[in-house]
Parts: sequence; structure tokens; C-alpha cells
Amino acid sequence: MIPRSTGLSDAGLLRPVNQDDYHIDPDGRFFIVADGMGGHAGGQEASQIATQAIYTYLDEHWHSDETCPALLEKAFLDANQAILQDQANHPERSDMGTTGVVVMFRQQQPWVAHVGDSRLYRMRGATLEQITEDHTWVARAMKAGELTSEQAKMHPWRHVLSQCLGRKDLRLIEIQPLDVQAGDRLLLCSDGLTEELSDQLIATHLKVTSLEKAADALVESAKDKGGRDNITVVLVAIEGGD
Repeated sequence: MIPRSTGLSDAGLLRPVNQDDYHIDPDGRFFIVADGMGGHAGGQEASQIATQAIYTYLDEHWHSDETCPALLEKAFLDANQAILQDQANHPERSDMGTTGVVVMFRQQQPWVAHVGDSRLYRMRGATLEQITEDHTWVARAMKAGELTSEQAKMHPWRHVLSQCLGRKDLRLIEIQPLDVQAGDRLLLCSDGLTEELSDQLIATHLKVTSLEKAADALVESAKDKGGRDNITVVLVAIEGGD
């Protein structure tokens, strides 16, 4: 499997700065999206620290004997510790944190790891599937049957994260093998996209033949719908081959 990819990030229409960050490994080994929070400087700093720490750890330990889940877990823990250290060095950024979602292709098996509400979707044929589960208060309430999906969309606590990087009490780094096949498209994105666009509209844009045009269409469509938050997308196309 040979992944092609592209990425795009936009501040949106209302936010003065872009607190999202992303990284595409030039060798197609891993892909990262992070969505920072905690004030203008703090959010930017947190997402950049996390992205850099994750790709640095993965790159430096790529050929180690660590299993893929262990490699991803340690990369996320390294990012969490790096943010905590920056908080200690800069008390004005003590509230900063970030989400993180990573797709990794290693040892013939793709994996996904995430913390927070940045998502991974898989488009297979005409079917779009959300692979990750949001680490938010409303997602937990929906799972418990306390909220419907329609209620969750308008709930005032819909942005409240139950987990993020940059916390001493980080308890959950969700890691799972990823089923992909030739022809699939993967979408890693921040919630600035999913807050504005329905899954149906996301699927429509993902059908565009060119990855770059599909990324442009997703971001511009989210801005057309309001662009209330920063918008980041990374697209990965799975092609045939080893």
C-alpha cells in the first residue's frame, strides 16, 4: 500500500490565530493533526509541541523493536510530557492543551491513535465511516443513552473534552489497528471541519478526484458554513502496491 497525501490548515473566519497544526511525513509513514486550546499563544504552542514531539519520537524509534501500539503510546506520552514541561516553564500557558490524531503505516499494518475530538474518517467507495470516537462529555453522554445525536449537536458542553494532551491526569490514549484497502481515502481533521459540515457533505467533497481539490473543497465549504473555528484536514489516499 502506497499512501498519497495532502494537508491544509486555515484559521477560519472568526479566530484571529490558527491553533491547529499538522505534519505529513515525507516518506508517508505517519500523519498527524493537532488542535490546540488555552488562549492564543497557548493553543498554538501546545499543538506545535505535540506535533513535533510525536513525529520526532516516531522518526527516532521507527526501526526499534517496540510494537506499533507501544511506539504510538510512547510518542503521545512524550508529547504530553513536553507540554507539561512547557507549562512549568511558562506559567502563563498553564491551561494549554491539545488534541491529537495520528495514522501510522508500519510493519504492514496501519494503526490509528488519538486523544480528544480530532477525528479520523475512512471513505470506502461511497461510504464514509468515523473511525475514532470523540473524547468529549457529549460523546460519553450519547454512549450512555443520555443524549441523542441531535441534542449533542446543540449542547452547550459539546466542546468539553474528557481527555487531551497537556494534563497530568491523562488516562486514555486510544490506539487501534486500522483496516484499509486500495481505493480508500482517509481524512484526519480538527473539529473546525466537523462542527460545520455534516458527514454527508464531507463524503461529497471526498469524492473529488484530486486530493488537493478535495482538501480545498472541504476547507472552503466549512468556511462557507460559518468558519467559526480553525479548520485542518489531512487526506491520505491508499493505492495498490506493497
